[in-house]
Amino acid sequence: MRSEQEMMNLILDVAVNDERIRAVGMNGSRTNPNAPKDVFQDYDIVYIVHDLASFIEDKQWIDRFGSRIIMQKPEEMKLIPPELDGKFPYLMLFADGNRIDLTLCPFEQKNNWNSGDKLAVVLLDKDDCLPRLLAPSDEDYWVKRPSAKLFADCCNEFWWVSTYVAKGLWRQEMLYAQDHLNAAVRPMLIQMLEWQVGIDTDFSVSTGKNGKYLEKHLSRESWHALMTTFPDATYEGVWRALFAMGDLFRRTAQAVANRLNYEYPLEDDQRVTAYLKHVRHLAPNASEIY
Repeated sequence: MRSEQEMMNLILDVAVNDERIRAVGMNGSRTNPNAPKDVFQDYDIVYIVHDLASFIEDKQWIDRFGSRIIMQKPEEMKLIPPELDGKFPYLMLFADGNRIDLTLCPFEQKNNWNSGDKLAVVLLDKDDCLPRLLAPSDEDYWVKRPSAKLFADCCNEFWWVSTYVAKGLWRQEMLYAQDHLNAAVRPMLIQMLEWQVGIDTDFSVSTGKNGKYLEKHLSRESWHALMTTFPDATYEGVWRALFAMGDLFRRTAQAVANRLNYEYPLEDDQRVTAYLKHVRHLAPNASEIY
């Protein structure tokens, strides 16, 4: 695997030797002093360029970065709607395991090459044309203090969609139940846990994309409880996960409400939990959970 220094040298050499590339910026985890360093970190690179179309038309120009395992060009995809913001990204995983997420930014957009992201540094500026940046900071990604309305909405969404999970389980529609559990109920639980972390840290830390740093901020008890919410591929397992989610959400949300002086919708919780238990015992082959 090419070293970090080798990759940085390559990225800059390509830019230095191509007159169309006028500046190079980097953002992402490699600019974040608080992000753990490892070999899987991407190189999030932006080339500020003249004549962007000439790069797109030349399918081979990116070969200079090395042999690739796979590449994605989001702006040319139909499956995922493109950004259509004038920039052109190449997401590249190389045979040696390195990955570069390279975005071509038209020179005309140079003043907003990083889209306002504070986790950004300028690596090369041939024309001294880029705005001066402050030292990289992940402040924009810190957990934000919720308003009372946002807190209430999170609680409502959690308990409301929980009833969809129960309906899917009763019908023995596994994919329907799992989708609602993981696409709607779980994000509300993660959000509540993140607010708990925010309170505990005076809202001065980031829990990372997808909450990937949550474990180091949660108590062992809460982390273990969160792990019990991931079901196996059985209806019984999903039922257990759903009730485990409810227990952890309730404890966490009540703690958040107490700290922020908000009102927790306990009656909604109690009514929905009773409903879930009722549906559980009506389900085919029902067995007691408690």
